[in-house]
Amino acid sequence: MNAGTPSDPHARTTQEPGTQTPAELAALGRVHFLGLGGVGVSGIARIMQQRGVPISGTDAKDLPVMRELEAAGATVFVGYDAAHLDELAVDTVIASSIAGAGNPEYDAAVARGLPVLHRSQGLAATMSGQRVLAVAGTHGKTTTSSMAALTFTQAGAEPSFAVGAAVAGLGTNAVAGAGEWFIAEADESDGTLLNYRPQIAILTNVEADHLDFYGTEDAVVQVFRDFIQLLPDDGVLVACGEDAGARGLADWARGADLDGGPGRTGPRVATYGSDPNRSDDLVLVASESSETTGGTGQLVTYRWADGTTTQLTLSLPGRHNALNAAAVLLAARHAGLPVEAAARGLEEFKGTARRFEFRGEAAGVRVFDDYAHHPTEVAAAIAAGRSVAEGHRVHVLFQPHLFSRTRDFADGFAEALSAADGVRVLPIYPAREEPIPGIDSSVIAGHVRAALPGATRVPTDTRQAVAELVALAEPGDIVLTMGAGDVTAQGPAVLQALTEAQRS
Repeated sequence: MNAGTPSDPHARTTQEPGTQTPAELAALGRVHFLGLGGVGVSGIARIMQQRGVPISGTDAKDLPVMRELEAAGATVFVGYDAAHLDELAVDTVIASSIAGAGNPEYDAAVARGLPVLHRSQGLAATMSGQRVLAVAGTHGKTTTSSMAALTFTQAGAEPSFAVGAAVAGLGTNAVAGAGEWFIAEADESDGTLLNYRPQIAILTNVEADHLDFYGTEDAVVQVFRDFIQLLPDDGVLVACGEDAGARGLADWARGADLDGGPGRTGPRVATYGSDPNRSDDLVLVASESSETTGGTGQLVTYRWADGTTTQLTLSLPGRHNALNAAAVLLAARHAGLPVEAAARGLEEFKGTARRFEFRGEAAGVRVFDDYAHHPTEVAAAIAAGRSVAEGHRVHVLFQPHLFSRTRDFADGFAEALSAADGVRVLPIYPAREEPIPGIDSSVIAGHVRAALPGATRVPTDTRQAVAELVALAEPGDIVLTMGAGDVTAQGPAVLQALTEAQRS
């Protein structure tokens, strides 16, 4: 794959024998993706490719997923250039959120009058002809949608799916399956979840987030109300009764005057959680520790509304994962899957990349990596770490994500991180943002009340942060690298430092 050089401008993608490209996808013609290496865009490209759509794409970096797509017949470029559109006779462009106006290929497509679709619109097109199970909520979407993808697959439903990380056991984040169901992660960060038309929607939780886009928590709640409106009258809303935001929306959906005119009844509402007074359909009764590879899983018991119970062993720790599994069980039942088959499928789920992912062990210290970048997610990851540590200590290397999120949730981050024993807060990962005066990592670290004296600091550099946490860690402890930025690269560095410290 050479920068600026296509592998074969006229190559068509491979198509399985006996398959036929759906009319809605065929109408797109040759599709060119901007930001091809991103997990969301590459997943859509993979599905279109498997369905016989001729695809191509560009990214600024040469990433492994691009080579996989190229090997299957895609035309791939490294480095943006408007000439690529002419070389390939592109019919439709699908762009990631970060490849918009100002990107030379995006601007050229607009100037030529080509249809330019957002990533979410491209994903919606791939759903054509299938029933959609969409997983929405402020947190837990990737884990829950990945659980659903593996569960439906193991139960023989042959689903299509597109989720935010590679699913352990399936080896990919997207597949064009032969079954009737399409499982998708519905992202609320920019309102694009409203492009989907689900038959079943899971709502894991709802609280303030992405305030740089929405401005207020009320606006966040409203987009989820609009999403629920998209469910048909024979559809199902599966909501977490444990979460105040999701429960409030479930109550609203039961009594709301939904759009659609007279006679509309609205979707069936099914809830799950650990409180039977707030969970009408499936109750999390008990969870007990169960040893599994790389950490501690849990033996979970659920009780259905009819009094029957389902028991399964989850490989992932944490009460939040027991609730995520409940959501999938409930959705699977409404999709017509046998409950026992769904339960056994959930037992096969080993996680996804960057969701409490076990990175290794050195000097008796286990290292995990988590994508948590909101106070609620940070608290859940540390709680999971506590259950795995079983009385030992939990140390966190945290990288805040976005200046605006740090400003809006500094107190929440400090409170969540205070549940750890040792904390190092790295400089803010800016992503798409410019710095905000007065906002840096110290606004979080200065209010963390970690258990160990002097255990909270903003080190001068990442190497120092790693060294300081390693000095705190003892055999049996857990170290968590945490955040949505490039802190994930520090897991191997922690393991190496632990190994070197043990030798010295």
